Amino acid sequence: MQSRRTFFEMVSTLPLVGGLFASTGGNRDFLKELGVKRIINGMGVYTMATGSLMWPETVEAMRSLSKTFVRLDDLHDAVGKRLAELLQCEAAMVPSGAAAGLTVGTAACITGTDAAKILRIPDTTGMKNEVIVQKSHRFPYDHMVRNCGVRLVEVETRAELERAINARTAMLLFLNKADPKGQVKAEEFVAIGKARGIPTMNDAAADVPPAGNLFKYTKMGFDLVAFSGGKGIRGPQSAGLLLGRDDLIRAARLNTAPHSDTIGRSCKVNKEELVGMMVAVEMYLKHDHEADWREWERRIKVMADAVTGLPGVRTERFVPEIANQVPHLRIHVDAAAAGVTRPEVLQALRDEEPEIEVVPGSYVPDTIEIASWMLQPGEAEIVGRRLRKALRG
Repeated sequence: MQSRRTFFEMVSTLPLVGGLFASTGGNRDFLKELGVKRIINGMGVYTMATGSLMWPETVEAMRSLSKTFVRLDDLHDAVGKRLAELLQCEAAMVPSGAAAGLTVGTAACITGTDAAKILRIPDTTGMKNEVIVQKSHRFPYDHMVRNCGVRLVEVETRAELERAINARTAMLLFLNKADPKGQVKAEEFVAIGKARGIPTMNDAAADVPPAGNLFKYTKMGFDLVAFSGGKGIRGPQSAGLLLGRDDLIRAARLNTAPHSDTIGRSCKVNKEELVGMMVAVEMYLKHDHEADWREWERRIKVMADAVTGLPGVRTERFVPEIANQVPHLRIHVDAAAAGVTRPEVLQALRDEEPEIEVVPGSYVPDTIEIASWMLQPGEAEIVGRRLRKALRG
């Protein structure tokens, strides 16, 4: 009793704010407390800018699940079943992002449901341990595939791909946004895998919108397809989708949490993200995407109009062919005529508050690219004014 009395006497002396039982309600300005600046997101759904903003319904679902306990595997099963129904595929699961989907999906192709193999990887001695990928489809996130102890075998032509397949081939890896660059296109790639009995995986992480892509690639025949949850779908940034064959999804589940001694144990998804991701998909599928598109086009026009007529400045509206497939504004800057360089403009956009971030890098020299879809109400007008000021030198 004395220890309890002492504890509560100690608690009573703590200040209300910052104390043990201090309120953490919605009135706290966490960014101000932590000294972190808010940005206007003209980049798009990059992880470095924290992806997208979740649906309010997703946030509420996560809050609701935070107040109870459940057997995690039971919830995984139920959410996977619901997602498979929504997305019209054989099976589905929620990994901790598309990158984690690559890891557990690759592991599934190596181990199946063999418990001994699951315990051993990334030691793949004696197992299928080669993944074939087109040279033009290599990308930073294929590290998530290599995590499983496989060797990536690069090919360029169909003939090279077919020759590379052998008894050690675990999987064929495809990067969806690189389809225009590769010689072996998506449907042909799938057909080769089917003919040779090799699973095919498609990384389509940033390829929603359009919403139809959520169905397109599994219906095309890819055995596994990975999507990011925290980009266009507006689910939790720490969640994603892995869709595909029932046997491979079951094997992927065995290669991740809550199973302890697995390659994907660190790729944990808790109850809140599971249900949050499911609700995000529900919201996304019934959303008015045409209305979104009209608003994105309006934002592009607002920003373009703000800088039209400035010396050395030319604008164009474009939509990427694949990935982040929404209206963007590209501003061409002739430094000699404008009296200001691209780096100077970018710095000017960061020098005032709130800071403005645009698409990192550019595929076209001396241009500034701005994505429309993560701008919030009123921000296109702010970006337009700030661009005009910066481009006037």
